[in-house]
Amino acid sequence: MNFTRREWLQTSALAGMGLISMPAILYADRQKTMRTRSIPSSGEKIPVVGLGTWIQFDVGPSDEERAPLKEVLKKMTELGGKVIDSSPMYGRSEKVIGELTTELGLADQFFYATKVWTRGKQAGIDQMNASMRKMNRNTIDLMQVHNLVDWQTHLETITDWKRTGKIRYSGVTHYTTRAHDNLEEIVQSREIDFVQFNYNIGVRNAERSLLPAAADNGVAVIINEPYGGGSLFDSVKGKELPEWAPEYDINSWGQFFLKYILSHPAVTCVIPGTSDPEHLVDNMQAGYGSLPDEETRNRMVRYFENL
Repeated sequence: MNFTRREWLQTSALAGMGLISMPAILYADRQKTMRTRSIPSSGEKIPVVGLGTWIQFDVGPSDEERAPLKEVLKKMTELGGKVIDSSPMYGRSEKVIGELTTELGLADQFFYATKVWTRGKQAGIDQMNASMRKMNRNTIDLMQVHNLVDWQTHLETITDWKRTGKIRYSGVTHYTTRAHDNLEEIVQSREIDFVQFNYNIGVRNAERSLLPAAADNGVAVIINEPYGGGSLFDSVKGKELPEWAPEYDINSWGQFFLKYILSHPAVTCVIPGTSDPEHLVDNMQAGYGSLPDEETRNRMVRYFENL
């Protein structure tokens, strides 16, 4: 069945009300569980679709604001998601994550990734300790240098904390294409576990050399801006999915965009952000079913560019 994104979300909502069977929808694919990929530096496997928290998790204490976020977290674990990415830059997001995951009894179900975003060694140490307190963690799974701010200084501290077990993995991040060359240089010259950057079907600069460099140097890849800040949905508004989309278990434009990213072999995980439980279900479903091969990836680009 070929769902548009809107139809898929409406169907998911009906399932949530018990009017139709969610398992019949979610597990109709050939892939029965969320795909995972290995972190090259350790071999540990993580699910391919995670959750970004910029803006969406920067909320106050009211039940009205937090109720949908609780549903997002619950559905994420039910559908096999694990990686949740945050930053001190994201306002109250780290604190909200820590409080909600603890309140739901799901604190140990996630792979926690956050960042250091300041200048100076001691300022970085203080900020990373604060992040751990806010997220209610004694160990952070992944600590990343946010947007390469004072990255040499912070990577030194992160490396030291890895040795003591306070941090499990190290990384660097950026969200703009102009930083790709710098990220590539770090990937090639430093011992890091993860690199995070922007990449989607409309912004494919990372395919040129950054993604191959990550693969060649054994660095896991997290992708941000998978929807181009929402611009990709604007591009396809009112447009139909290609008739061949169901062959790859693509039932919405969101899944079309995410599966394009996930079909690149160097990508470890993608982190679309949302505070909407229905969107979360749609995003997670991209981790199920078939993935496009190289020929189909090219076909997807041509279809998208010719809309």
